[in-house]
Amino acid sequence: MPKPRRKTDFLPSDESLFTGKRRKAPPHEFVLEAIAPLMPSTRPMFGCLAVYVEGKIVLILRDKRDGTQDNGVWLATTLEHHESLRREFPNMRSIRVLGKKVTGWQVLPADAPDFEEAALRACELIIAGDLRIGKIPGTRRAAATARKDGKPPKKQKTTTRAAKGRAKS
Repeated sequence: MPKPRRKTDFLPSDESLFTGKRRKAPPHEFVLEAIAPLMPSTRPMFGCLAVYVEGKIVLILRDKRDGTQDNGVWLATTLEHHESLRREFPNMRSIRVLGKKVTGWQVLPADAPDFEEAALRACELIIAGDLRIGKIPGTRRAAATARKDGKPPKKQKTTTRAAKGRAKS
C-alpha cells in the first residue's frame, strides 16, 4: 500500500526557494573590462580576486574593509622591475599587509588620486604583453627548494616497498 503524500503547504509558492546567494560584484570591475580582449580568468585568493592571463597571474583586485591601505590593484612583478614600473606609476608601492619585506607584489592604491588612470595603464601594459607584469604560478615554490650554493636540490630518499626491494638486490 503506498504511503500517503505529505502536505507541502509550508514551502513558498514563489521562486524564492530556488534563488541562490547573489555574488558580490568583483572589486574594481573596470579593470576586468579593460583586459577583456585577453579573456582573463579569475580565482578567489586571500579574500581578493586573482586575475590570470594565458596561465600567468597578472593582478589581484582587492577591496576589503580591513587593511584598506592595500586596497587597489596588485601587480604581479619582480624586484628587478620595481624601479622601471615606479617611473610609470609614481604612487605604486609595496603591499603593507605582506610585512616589511619588499616582495615582487606591488600595489596601485585605490586611495591614490590617479588610481583609475594607473590601473587602466597597467591593463594597457598587460594587453601589450609587457614582461614586467605577470608571473607563472608555482615558480616561487621551485625557487624556494633551490639550494643557496646554486646546486640543484638533493633528491629525497624513497621509502616505498618497491624501492627498498630494489636496494636489497
